[in-house]
Amino acid sequence: MSQFQAGSPVDPAVARRAQRLWIAVLAVIAALLVVRAWVGTEVGSGPSAQVVHGYGMVYVEQKGAMHVQVPASAWAEAVAADPAQRQVTVSWPRTVGVWIAALMTLAVLSFLWRDNPVYKLAESVVVGVSAGYVMSTAVWSSLVDQVFGKLAPGLTKEWLSPGLTVTETDWWALVPLVLGMLLLCRLSAKLSWVGMFPLAFVVGVFSGWRFVQYVESDLLAQVATMFDPLYVPGPTAAATVGGTLCAVLVLVGVLSVLAYFFFSLEHKGPVGGAARVGIWYLMITFGASFGLTVMGRIALFAARCEFLFDDWLWLIDPAGKH
Repeated sequence: MSQFQAGSPVDPAVARRAQRLWIAVLAVIAALLVVRAWVGTEVGSGPSAQVVHGYGMVYVEQKGAMHVQVPASAWAEAVAADPAQRQVTVSWPRTVGVWIAALMTLAVLSFLWRDNPVYKLAESVVVGVSAGYVMSTAVWSSLVDQVFGKLAPGLTKEWLSPGLTVTETDWWALVPLVLGMLLLCRLSAKLSWVGMFPLAFVVGVFSGWRFVQYVESDLLAQVATMFDPLYVPGPTAAATVGGTLCAVLVLVGVLSVLAYFFFSLEHKGPVGGAARVGIWYLMITFGASFGLTVMGRIALFAARCEFLFDDWLWLIDPAGKH
């Protein structure tokens, strides 16, 4: 009897066939890209049209000490006017960056096939680069500017941060410096109890700060809308009707949702009707929130697809870059 029964989630034969299929598809795509690179892409128009045997290239124009990115058509026009010109050239660092970004995008999208080493490599690179960027940003913006810049402004401006604007020493900066050093005691098994004090201070301050923000933005701001007039005059009759309808819907929604969460009374009669209306409000809110989340993810996916087909492959040109 076969080890893998019908309906088994893992079947080596099916996995091998799927792998061969994906390899064939990738081979066809790679062949098409090679053929397209050999045929070339025409950039520019009219007498200045030039054929570029490649894609994903970034052209820059030298303006003083700056290199400004320009469309490929600008390079074609410059070459048509002077074949030996060096004003508009290919920026190889930016071109390599486009290719790396495209390959990393494809590596992440390869997870749609299955979990694979290429996706894991891309995932590790993203996590590592993000952690390094956040750490370096925190060191320079917090430790260097906010601590060292206040304790020794002259030395910090001369050696670390030329753009520092602090000129006077502020000894209160020793407080976060000491708390940060005590927090490192959490790395030691014997001194970990010392790190509890700065940790408690950070959690307490952050909680109090966020609590005030939530009260002002979520509680008070929403309660204040309950006191707005139900009749909202506008410049036109349609605007008046729309504003008034919105105010009425807000009032009905708040009262009905509060009735749904009021469990001291049985949901019968008028209270039950209001509670049912509150359920409708909650379901519409949850659905709209979920739809907004999905729409945001689709927008991100569409942006990556546009990057692949526009900036990398040059198959589309909505902004006239080529």
